[in-house]
Amino acid sequence: MMYQSILLQAGGGSGAYGQLLLFGVIFIVFYFFFIRPQQAKQKEQKKFREALKKGDQVVTIGGLHGRVYAVEDAQVVLEVDRGVKLTFEKSAISQDASVKTAATTKAE
Repeated sequence: MMYQSILLQAGGGSGAYGQLLLFGVIFIVFYFFFIRPQQAKQKEQKKFREALKKGDQVVTIGGLHGRVYAVEDAQVVLEVDRGVKLTFEKSAISQDASVKTAATTKAE
């Protein structure tokens, strides 16, 4: 009983400033744990796509593996088999296929 009354007094007396402070803390937590890492990941992806060159092994967002045959302004031509070339937007390139990911390494 005594603990309930103490908790009620502590929570009830905070008012509007307490709620504003709570929302501020929640926003800061979201920023540092969700927004900021996502922005860093997007910058890293952008640098990766800008650095694409002929001969790189890549994977598209859809999971298609191929070798970069040509790089144009906003498009990449991938050779997926001998003589089979497909054109993709640079934004569809997901990752470098020549580097093993952490998930692949753990599975082995």
